[in-house]
Amino acid sequence: MCGIVGLFIKDPSLKPKLGSMLNDMLITMTDRGPDSAGFAVYNDDGSSNAKLTIQSDNAAEDFAGLDKALSDATGTAVSMKVVDTHAVLTVDASKLADARKALNEINENIHVMSAGESIEIYKEVGLPVDVAERFGLDQMSGSHGIGHTRMATESKVTTNGAHPFSTGVDQCLVHNGSLSNHNSLRRKLRREGVTIESENDTEVGAAYVSHQMELGSTLGEALESSLDALDGFFTFVVGTKDGFGVVRDPIACKPAVMAETDQYVAFGSEYRALVNLPGIEDAKVWEPEPATVYFWNHK
Repeated sequence: MCGIVGLFIKDPSLKPKLGSMLNDMLITMTDRGPDSAGFAVYNDDGSSNAKLTIQSDNAAEDFAGLDKALSDATGTAVSMKVVDTHAVLTVDASKLADARKALNEINENIHVMSAGESIEIYKEVGLPVDVAERFGLDQMSGSHGIGHTRMATESKVTTNGAHPFSTGVDQCLVHNGSLSNHNSLRRKLRREGVTIESENDTEVGAAYVSHQMELGSTLGEALESSLDALDGFFTFVVGTKDGFGVVRDPIACKPAVMAETDQYVAFGSEYRALVNLPGIEDAKVWEPEPATVYFWNHK
């Protein structure tokens, strides 16, 4: 099952409403994935800072004094905003890699959800409405966002097993479907130095796309190559700092619908996720074609 939603804002006046719109879409997909949920929101404030979004099952203890410890370890100012079981660490962009390395050395029980200049990822076990409320999704603003409601089939119901998965700077991916060659591809990617933390097949798909982009591919090219590299059935929705992409496998058996207006591009596993969007009655609505890459960016 699983439900995917995505929203790419074209009209800047809608940026303050991104979270409330995505929140409604996510909750509508609850019956496609009631065991856990997550979302990625992109909000580039134009500063020279970068962000690490982190998670801990023991947040009160693990986050205590963490900003000071990271400041001491990296030699630069680090600020921290705690949001339930997650926290957003803000650091000078030039020190992002140093901060991530130091974080692992300080406390290996803290998990990095995302890293980059604009991305924040929040995900937890529980009903989508509860997850969204815990992290205040409806109050968030941004340029684009992706959400996922999970019905676990291939791995345990855990926070780390929930979507989105982020395996590159300012990158994330959500998935509906099942990959049949993820174990062999996981081993191959790890031999090439790619870090994959979970047993979820979706993280392998995310890592593959990120790795291709690290090798020089554009998002579109990485998604195109995934059609040959990944076996199984899948619908991917991918986010980057500036872009938003969609691809379905050649069989395209998982449901998907898209809508576009002058103000936004929206994706939903089902049309009912889109019905409350502004101007949806005048939108161009279509089902994405099999083995076809769609992407938009702000540049």
